[in-house]
Amino acid sequence: MSHPHRPIDILLSPATLIGVVLAGEALAALLALSPAPVDDRLVLFGLASLGIQWATLGTLALVHLLRPLLGRLKPQPLAWACLGLLLVTTLLMAAASWKLMSFRHAPGDHEGTLFVLRALALALVAGLLVLLAFQNHWRVRQLALRAKQAELDALQARIHPHFLFNTLNTGAALVHQQPQKAEQLLLDLADLFRAALTDSRQVPLHEEVELARRYIDIEQLRFGARMQVEWTLPDTLPAVAVPILSIQPLVENAIHHGVEPSPGPCRLQIAIQPEAGGVRITVSNDLPAPMASSIHRGHSVGLQALRARVQMMGGDVHTQAADGRYQASLRMPAA
Repeated sequence: MSHPHRPIDILLSPATLIGVVLAGEALAALLALSPAPVDDRLVLFGLASLGIQWATLGTLALVHLLRPLLGRLKPQPLAWACLGLLLVTTLLMAAASWKLMSFRHAPGDHEGTLFVLRALALALVAGLLVLLAFQNHWRVRQLALRAKQAELDALQARIHPHFLFNTLNTGAALVHQQPQKAEQLLLDLADLFRAALTDSRQVPLHEEVELARRYIDIEQLRFGARMQVEWTLPDTLPAVAVPILSIQPLVENAIHHGVEPSPGPCRLQIAIQPEAGGVRITVSNDLPAPMASSIHRGHSVGLQALRARVQMMGGDVHTQAADGRYQASLRMPAA
């Protein structure tokens, strides 16, 4: 998977901020509608809303200030730490509020203590409910991410055998006629499968380009002069991380749509263009006349898995066929 957010990132997200404000207003409304005898419920709602928002937003402000420390915590310790900060903030807010009110009413000390204790009890109950909701949200999120990753791994596993069979057939054809090329093919194949079986989910762009070159060298042995490859690269490749084996499916797709069905030479172009905030990788090929209006779907599994992996890193994959050309474009954001 791409880069799942840390618990602290979710806690400080705009969605969480909006949810906290709305939940605070709902709690203030419940307090205002309680059966306790009060003269003006709107005033009670306003005071409760003010106190709750000061406490909750003050807590989030402290969490933001302590982000370097809290960011290292796992979900459960982080939730308890935030609950502790909420209680501290509530204690300070309640004590300050009582001091501001006491100059008019001059109540006894025991009333101020009860006021602070009631505020702390309310904050504790509300905080525990939020803590449970946060932990449940995080658990569901992690389960969804694991399920998605398992789905992607299954899709990737369906791609590898197809490529392996084609490569071994090519190697078998070269063993007796061109043994040196057959040896190089097996070395390139070993490098590709080493990359496919690694635990790493992403690699620097320059390493991915090298893997794509090895794949093209293998396919060049199959098609010879029919496959004409043109690279367009910047002087310096952007320092961008991409999903491992992400260019190879685009090239495989171009070969399937262009080189394989073409009776003559087929031009395959690979371009890497730095863009604001990322990089775009484009692979295009000539379409034979019979395929210009009808694209085969035999390799859709490869593109489907690639698109899912790229989208999980914040990018996307687009394909189109127009003017006798088939084009697949992959865009990745900068890290």
